[in-house]
Order: sequence, then C-alpha cells, then structure tokens
Amino acid sequence: MFTPAAKAMAEKLGLKMGRANLEEFATTLEELAKANPNIIAVTSDSRGSGKLAPFGKALPKQIVEVGIAEQNLVGITAGLAACGKKAFGVSPSCFLTARSLEQIKNDVCYSDVPAVLVGISSGTSYGALGTTHHSLHDLAVLRAINNLTIIVPADNFESRQAILFAAKATKPVFVRFGKAAMFNLHNPETRFETGKGITLREGNDVAFIANGETVVHAVLAAAHLAEKGIQARVLSVHTVKQLDTEAILKAGRECKAVITVEEHMVNGGLGEAVASTLLQAGVCKHFRIVGIPDEETVPGAQADIFRHYGISMEGLSETATNLLK
Repeated sequence: MFTPAAKAMAEKLGLKMGRANLEEFATTLEELAKANPNIIAVTSDSRGSGKLAPFGKALPKQIVEVGIAEQNLVGITAGLAACGKKAFGVSPSCFLTARSLEQIKNDVCYSDVPAVLVGISSGTSYGALGTTHHSLHDLAVLRAINNLTIIVPADNFESRQAILFAAKATKPVFVRFGKAAMFNLHNPETRFETGKGITLREGNDVAFIANGETVVHAVLAAAHLAEKGIQARVLSVHTVKQLDTEAILKAGRECKAVITVEEHMVNGGLGEAVASTLLQAGVCKHFRIVGIPDEETVPGAQADIFRHYGISMEGLSETATNLLK
C-alpha cells in the first residue's frame, strides 16, 4: 500500500504496523460479546470477510447468518435491537448501503433503535473487482439520513474505540472499515470521543483533514512537507456525522490552506461536509478535496488506486505545494 519512500518515512516517524482495522473490530466485538450475551452479530454470508469466523466458533448462539440478503440483515438487526439486544449488522459496505438503504432509513434510523451497522471492505478495498464492489457512495447517502452517527476509523486504536462506543450507544451507529493492515497512529493514552477530531500533527501552513485509511498518508505527507519547510496540520476526523465543526473552523482560520482526504467519491463525503462548514462561516480561501473523482473508478489494488488519484504521501505533498503557491 506504501511506496518505498513512504515506508522509509513511516520508519523515520517510528510508526509501527498494526493489523487491519477490520481484524481489530472482530477481536473487540468477540471480547465484548463474551462478557455480554446480549451482543449479537448478524452477517450476510460475510462472517469470513468480516473476520467473524472465530466469533461464530466461540459464540455460536450469538451470531445470526442470513445469507446474501442484506435487506433482511438490516431488518433483523433492527428487530433484535428493538427487543433489547445489542445487534451488530455486518456486511460489505457497497451492498449494505445500497441494497438496504430503505431499511437503514426506516427500520433503524427513523425507528430510533440502537442498532450498529458495520460496513466492511469499504472504499476501494475490493480493488480489482471494480466499480460494482467499490463503496464510494456510502458516506454520501448515509449523511442524508437523520439520526445516525457515522464513524470511519483511521487505525487500530480508533477502530477499537469506535466499537466500544457503539456497544454502549443508545442511538443508531454506522462504522466503516477497510481491509488493509494499518500503521498505528495514536498513543494508547489518546482520548477518543465521537464528534471530536484528533490532531495528529500541528502546523499552520496547510491542514490535512482526513479519515479512515487515508489518514496515514496525510501524516506521511505532512512529514515529507516538513523537510521542505512547510508545516502541515493533520486532523483525523473519524466521526463524519456528527462533524467536529469547531476543529475544522479552527484549522480554516489558522492555516493558509485546507485539504480534505478520503476514500470516497468527492461528491457528498467528508470533503463536501468540510467545504460546507468553511464556506458558511466565510473561512478559508484555499481549499481542495482529494478523493475519488466523479468517474468510473480505475480497477486495481487499493494501493494502485490510491496512487492514481493522489492519495499518497507524494500525491498529497504535491497537492499541498501547488495549493500554497
């Protein structure tokens, strides 16, 4: 996923490679479920891709398999949540948020049940399978639905904290995971709070506002820019909804430019949410959204897609340098 130069920068920064956020999710959920028999996992022929096979083996009475029937998955998850269970509906994000959008809207959000929906293999995680399996619309459609917290974790720490939050939440939650192994970006003592971004690096020349698996690339780009005398702020906005408008406006006022970075189409995701926040406040003259453009996505490995669209240490550094000119 990283170029040799990016790997060298990560080593220079002392970043240690963790596991896939999806694996951290599955381990955390199993840990919680062993202590709480009311926690139920619901899968749509996705326990393997969701890393829940160990969960099913250890807790066979706490997992429900519905087969390839995502609408049923959401309905059953909502029903279990309405009956006092803490239900986690786990399915590939591309299908969960397209085939089941009406059920998410009506059965979960408008019915106000504390169900947790987990979109796995999101963004371009399925890479070479092409546009049908890329989930680049999910944040846009879910942001338009009332009564839903949306979390996109950047590393193992944020992933674990998101699931700990979701397990206690009394309102609907959607959590989005990719498949790649991720560098650990946070110290264990870091405070995680939904709706509050985490500043990973300070700087007032340019601000990178990112989420999910793009955050590490922003961190590496900031370190690369520092070698050129450009100080970049990096803000991990793990909660897309509710958005940390305070931190975003602070970055817009204090930095010369703002760049958002996301594994999502440029329409309707984090970038447009940040742009709306800044524009309505009359803040920030220089702004760019880095994501997947409005076109048929190129196929290939996730790393190749990222580099093609400039979601890399090198690509983000170039974007920041050009924007500051």
